[in-house]
Amino acid sequence: MNVFDFSLKLNGFPIAKAKRVLKDIQSKNEVDFIAFAEEKKRDIIMYHLNHNPFYKSFGKNIDLNNWNSVPVMTKSDLQQPLEQRLSEGFTTKNIYVNKTSGSSGHPFIFAKDKFCHALTWAVIQNRFGWYNINFNSSKQARFYGIPLNKVGYYKERFKDFLSHRYRFSVFNLSDEAFAATLQKFKTTTFHYINGYTSAIVQFAKYLEKKNIVLKSVCPSLNVCVVTSEMLFETDKKLLETQLGIPVVNEYGASELDLIAFQNPNGNWQLNSETLFIEILDEKNKVLPNGEEGRVVITSLYNKAQPFIRYDLGDIGVLSKKSTIKTPILEKLTGRTNDIVILPSGKRAAGLTFYYITKSIIENDGKVKEFVIEQVKPDTFKIIYVGDETLSESQKQTINRKIEHYLESGLHIIYEKQNKLNRQKSGKLKQFSSYLNKKK
Repeated sequence: MNVFDFSLKLNGFPIAKAKRVLKDIQSKNEVDFIAFAEEKKRDIIMYHLNHNPFYKSFGKNIDLNNWNSVPVMTKSDLQQPLEQRLSEGFTTKNIYVNKTSGSSGHPFIFAKDKFCHALTWAVIQNRFGWYNINFNSSKQARFYGIPLNKVGYYKERFKDFLSHRYRFSVFNLSDEAFAATLQKFKTTTFHYINGYTSAIVQFAKYLEKKNIVLKSVCPSLNVCVVTSEMLFETDKKLLETQLGIPVVNEYGASELDLIAFQNPNGNWQLNSETLFIEILDEKNKVLPNGEEGRVVITSLYNKAQPFIRYDLGDIGVLSKKSTIKTPILEKLTGRTNDIVILPSGKRAAGLTFYYITKSIIENDGKVKEFVIEQVKPDTFKIIYVGDETLSESQKQTINRKIEHYLESGLHIIYEKQNKLNRQKSGKLKQFSSYLNKKK
């Protein structure tokens, strides 16, 4: 029985129709697809101008014949009561409602109409299908957060049961917890792993310490899909070695859809079927493929509320190999609110700072994981979890590298903790700048 699809249908999400529509979109040739994309962009703008009072006011100067006249929408624009953003005919009773994780610092409640949400799941199932994963039959080992209150906890456990998933909490990454995790893999026929990068990396480090390759104790495993956090090349190699299976990188946003998924050729293929994705500069000008800028996305099917030229808050690069039908994300370099602003005025992506430190701090295996916070223009705090306190020699090595790659005169504070504080969702924010926080 197709339990996963049935549960979607039971909740009013027309998954069968969504799969038919997706198949029809994917069958179009490149020329027809270009025409289709232009038509869907125009249709969704016209719909919201005619049926959404919020967007009619927001986009009052739009010229339908000039895409560049469409204003860019930010998360702060959407931080108002949901009822004020809904299109005519939609209420909280006939839509899908959820909340963003807040990792960008701008959390808000969002809505999708039920067909749009069904399309989201059709795209996700299609991408996982590239690796022979069937949501109705394949068993998932899930490394995600879980609500700690009883109602939320059991609700998620029930959803996991219907979805052929078993959830491992990411809030306890101790050796004792990982020993129990390993035992579950030994006794369960898992087909794939899915979850937050940092938690799965920590499990891989535990396996490395125990000299265990996971597939040797769970032969049914075929692939690991990591999501929501950056996947560094060194971590990917560790995962592939200790899990013994291919590692696939996913990029998505709950308010939109699955955005990019690594295809079997190793390319990060963007979702062009339900989204229109642009890379813009600071003046909202479209950048040519190969240049770095802001990731701005239009949801082509969401009629419940508009996400049109929506600035997701991420910075990325489209590959020069991209086509309209098959765009490729060459690089995702972080979030716009995670920029290091140095005393000299120099700017750098926060994850660059993290990566410099990572190459040194984890070499001896004594540091399990760490995060970096910018507390003042010239002051950074490195908070880490490890078996031992960093020596003065190690600290000096890190300080020299930071000075070499960034600039001199920076103050680095080191703080050892027993565990890192994760967000409510379970995600680990690897770099945070308090200079960018709202006051």
